[in-house]
Amino acid sequence: MHHTNNQMLSDHDLLPRGSCNSECFDDDGRPTRAGTVWSASVSITTAVARPEFLSSAWSVVAQFGWVAGPAVIIFFSLVTYCTSALLCACYRSPVTDKRNHTYMDAIRSNLDGAKVKICWVIQYLNLLVAASGYAVFASLMMRDINRFSKCRNAASDDACYVNSMPYFIAFAVAQIILSQIPKFSQQRSLIILCLMMFLLYSGIGLGLAIAKVAGVNGIYYTERSIGTKTRARKMLNIFQAIGDIAQAYDFSAVLIEIEDTVKSPPSEAETMKKATRRSLTLTTFVSIIYGCMSFAAFGNNSPVFPFYAFYKPYWLLNMIARAAIVIQFAGGYQIYLQPIFAMAEETLAERFLYNEFITKDIKIPTGCRRFGPYKLNLFRLVWRTVFVIISTVLSMFLAIYLDLLKLVQIFAFWPIALYFPVEMYIVQKKIPKWSKRWICLQILCLECLIVTVATAAASSVDLFSSVSNYCPFKPKHF
Repeated sequence: MHHTNNQMLSDHDLLPRGSCNSECFDDDGRPTRAGTVWSASVSITTAVARPEFLSSAWSVVAQFGWVAGPAVIIFFSLVTYCTSALLCACYRSPVTDKRNHTYMDAIRSNLDGAKVKICWVIQYLNLLVAASGYAVFASLMMRDINRFSKCRNAASDDACYVNSMPYFIAFAVAQIILSQIPKFSQQRSLIILCLMMFLLYSGIGLGLAIAKVAGVNGIYYTERSIGTKTRARKMLNIFQAIGDIAQAYDFSAVLIEIEDTVKSPPSEAETMKKATRRSLTLTTFVSIIYGCMSFAAFGNNSPVFPFYAFYKPYWLLNMIARAAIVIQFAGGYQIYLQPIFAMAEETLAERFLYNEFITKDIKIPTGCRRFGPYKLNLFRLVWRTVFVIISTVLSMFLAIYLDLLKLVQIFAFWPIALYFPVEMYIVQKKIPKWSKRWICLQILCLECLIVTVATAAASSVDLFSSVSNYCPFKPKHF
């Protein structure tokens, strides 16, 4: 186990004051988990549901049409469910029944050698990419709220310029505060709020798209000119659409962390399978309806996110939708950074066991008897603050930084979501080589590898074409 007794004691301290017996702790000495199917479903939906997910659904329908588009979405939701079920089964080691609290714990328990090191690099780069994307999009949404309030009658995005730098700083300040939530399991209220925001802005976008299809008068929007497409460009767009929807469904990087919050019995794997089914059913239904209605409303001339297109007279709904996105992204940033925070803090706590700066908690009274005092850790305060500042500065000033990280995320999709879960499952279940189940799993891996390579090739073309216009200190715009 990669947690020392000192870390366990720290976890115990998170419990409320008062009498406690053995029922307060799990079999490994950690506080008893309280997660259910519904709480896990909310966490999974929040990890998947975001504006890029809806945009990917529209893109798939636009590229494949009314029948094939929804079929592609359903196919990748089923693939995601299958791979998630494989990964859920790796939460407990089959021999010792030891719990693997993180994705990397599961890798260490089932694989060895270079695979562990390679997965470590890919896993945390993948999480960093997701967090950086949240920071950029949320900051630009805040900028656009200000711009819309001042220039809602503008005919285009360039008609009213607003500096985006203050909004990057504001988002970083908010994340420095939210980052002081010690553990993933203590973010339940934030995750529920994120899901509510997703339902709010997706409902607004869907309603406006329906109004556009119905021919409601007074809806004005800016069309995005796509120009003349060559056959090669069409193929690249198809590959990108497939890759985008495949990655949009992927939440493997935080699945084990979500599973670690679920109580047992029943088994954690059984609970997570139910939660995954419910979450994917909801997100697939929303994405298909949204993709079809957006395509019906805008065709191929939609903006990056269709529900950002409306200027008047529904500008207030537009601003509410953007505000909801900012709130959701604030929570999403934390979901994907918590594993990085936990990894660094637990590793250093093991190495510097008697260093009070790293291990000592300062109790601050909260006046809440249920939760007890807040445990302020100075190392956590400093390290998480520095990390948020550095990642925000890179996202703010290095425009090509996000393009490169997106390419990393594409390459990370296959090993994190497919290869390692399949390999761990084969080791755990001792599946014989060349058996029917082994062959089916390898075919699934191969198909998704082809998707990853094709998507990476299409994204590389766009990346190299944008290098000539690269400006190191110009914020990224969408």
